[in-house]
Amino acid sequence: MAAYLQWRRFVFFDRETVKEPAGPDGGAAGGGKPFALPPGVTVCDSGRGSLVFGDILARGQIWFLSRSLQLSSFQAYKLRVTHLYQLKQHSILASVGEDEEGINPLVKVWNLEKRDGGNPLCTRIFPAIPGNKPTVVSCLTVHENLNFMAIGKVYSLHPPHLQGSVPVFYLCCLHLWFMAVRSPSCSGLRGKLQVCGVSWFPLGFTAGKLPDLCVKKEREALALILPSSLHFPQMLFKKNLFEMAINLAKSHHLDNDGLSEIFRQYGDHLYNKGNHDGAIQQYIRTIGKLEPSYVIRKFLDAQRIHNLTAYLQTLHLQSLANADHTTLLLNCYTKLKDSSKLEEFIKTSESEVHFDVETAIKVLRQAGYLSHAVYLAEKHAHHEWFLKIQLEDIKNYQEALQYIGKLPFDQAESNMKRYGKILMHHVPTETTELLKILCTDYRPTGDRECSGMLEGKKANSEEFIPVFANNSRELKAFLEHMTEVQSDSPQGVYDTLLELRLQNWAHEQDLQIKEKLHSEAITLLKSGRFRTVFHKALVLCQMHNFKDGVLYLYEQGKLFQQIMHYHMQNEQYRKVIEVCELYGDQETCLWEQALSYFARKEEDCKEYITAVLKHIENKNLMPPLLVVQTLAHNSTATLSVIKDYLVNKLQKQSRQIEQDEQRIQKYREETTRIRQEIEDLKTSPKIFQKTKCSICTSALELPSVHFLCGHSFHQHCFESYSESDSECPTCMPENRKVTDMIRTQEQKRDLHDQFQHQLKCSNDGFSVVADYFGRGVFNKLTLITDLPPGKSATTIEAGLQRELLIHTKRST
Repeated sequence: MAAYLQWRRFVFFDRETVKEPAGPDGGAAGGGKPFALPPGVTVCDSGRGSLVFGDILARGQIWFLSRSLQLSSFQAYKLRVTHLYQLKQHSILASVGEDEEGINPLVKVWNLEKRDGGNPLCTRIFPAIPGNKPTVVSCLTVHENLNFMAIGKVYSLHPPHLQGSVPVFYLCCLHLWFMAVRSPSCSGLRGKLQVCGVSWFPLGFTAGKLPDLCVKKEREALALILPSSLHFPQMLFKKNLFEMAINLAKSHHLDNDGLSEIFRQYGDHLYNKGNHDGAIQQYIRTIGKLEPSYVIRKFLDAQRIHNLTAYLQTLHLQSLANADHTTLLLNCYTKLKDSSKLEEFIKTSESEVHFDVETAIKVLRQAGYLSHAVYLAEKHAHHEWFLKIQLEDIKNYQEALQYIGKLPFDQAESNMKRYGKILMHHVPTETTELLKILCTDYRPTGDRECSGMLEGKKANSEEFIPVFANNSRELKAFLEHMTEVQSDSPQGVYDTLLELRLQNWAHEQDLQIKEKLHSEAITLLKSGRFRTVFHKALVLCQMHNFKDGVLYLYEQGKLFQQIMHYHMQNEQYRKVIEVCELYGDQETCLWEQALSYFARKEEDCKEYITAVLKHIENKNLMPPLLVVQTLAHNSTATLSVIKDYLVNKLQKQSRQIEQDEQRIQKYREETTRIRQEIEDLKTSPKIFQKTKCSICTSALELPSVHFLCGHSFHQHCFESYSESDSECPTCMPENRKVTDMIRTQEQKRDLHDQFQHQLKCSNDGFSVVADYFGRGVFNKLTLITDLPPGKSATTIEAGLQRELLIHTKRST
């Protein structure tokens, strides 16, 4: 009670009359007269370095008075301004006024830092009181966090122990205090009041002749009824009695928002006095209610870094820090070189982390605290930062590689693709071993001993080939390992291994090693892995002049002419002959090409020409005249080279002529016989003396069928096997061949005449020939009855068969 009795000795106001400001020349422009405000000002507020006044006499002006007594105004309402509230921490002004008579007042919110045509920018407009019935606003206040606004209106209260009405006249957003003026005719408050259905209770204390106070707490709202002569704790701030204000607020159970405001003002007071340690303790008590930047800006000076560190530590402990706060706190630790505090901060348990880990890692890395950054990265599984610091800053490649081996498959794979080249350059053997595991049966370190587990994952080995740039030895070991343990490795693995082996073979000088590399390359080519990429393998062998590989691929691709041309380019005569002997049956033109090749050689190639001519003669591959013309290009090929060929050819042709003449004589005799037989058939009766059926070879019995060709059949045999009643079943196949041949000859004859006619009449003979070629007219039609080439008796035999067939049909 003694503390409250001291209020009687307070002098709450210092009175001083304000004079007109001095003129530009230093003289008293106003003559020392008292400073006068514009007429009609009935509402005012202060803040942000100015006094703010409102006009209520139908002018609607808002006036600003600066510290230098410079007066400015703007039109806020059309009629009048009734209430103003200037926020202390923001350049925001709230006002209540009227634009029209007979409607509810309007609330307007003004941003004093932005302009609209020279006036402050109006950001919001809305009715002050809900409903259509005009209501008078009695008071206005806005919370500094910009989340709450309170507006009071006049109610006529008729408590049972009070006379007259008690209008609400003042609001203070500490959460929400309702303060009212008691009517002059009211007596002291006693007992319990009922106001608008709400219970009101006296606080239970008096201060000398002061009247009793009445309080109502409804959820988070606190309402007081007190006389106008009482100025609650804001008055205490003006006398710097902050401790008393805090004790009074706590005794009245003031909420955290209200206490926070007192702590802030107390901190500001101590800060202005230079007591930074005391100020920071008060600011710490505002955490969670006061914007941290308000405090941080005051302590950014290097001399106050200890105070700032204490504030930021508490901010993190309450889990209210953002990334910027974490950055600032870590920078404070590093500036102070306080390693113990730094370690204490970052080495908290997982459940006690009150900061953004990635931000902390970045700051520590930038400040050079690499071990601390690595610790955080590993502890909180920031794999990318751990590897980045280990490889780029600490250069601990072995540790980084072991760390990758502990990661899950997906992360291990991605990090090996990202850092594989760096690791391969510094720890090639260990990196290669990890890649082998990653591409075959990967399990993180520690799990590989569990052989009973499911099969591990494996990466695509082809994707890691670029990692081995400039390290062919490790690349060869990796690729050979993959082809041995994983036969279905991607094609790129085999292609790269072939290219690598060919490179090594081409650059090797030691003959023994070169032979080993040659064998390895051939073995790889014969593995069957290059069937789908035949041309790619061929190009690789040609690039490295790997002759055996080129020849093998030619052979696999049945490119026999390329094989022979390859030997021709290298003037390997014996090899040319061997190719013809090996593949000449599959591609007969090889012998002709070989003859042309040797014919163009000026040196003595008699031995090879003789061998080629012998084969051409045996297979009858070329006409003799063409052989002679081909060898005419060789100045060294004398008549002795082809003498044996020509002699043998002439001898064969002589023998062929003799055979043809004998066959002609035979056909002539046969023709004479057949003609005589035809004549006999025409003039003499035909006696059928067959005793066996020509089909079943059983004894012939009646009824039977006889043909002029001499074949006889049982009636039932004939009906079973014959396709036509007029044809002999035995002679029918041969007769049809002859018939088809005759029809073909007739068609060719007609086609020949037509072709000759078109050729003579056309202006473009070449187009006619091309058209007939496209229709396949000149393609050779092979018949079963065709004789081998060179048999001149074909026409004679065909004519005889045709004549016999016609005669047989007529006879039957």
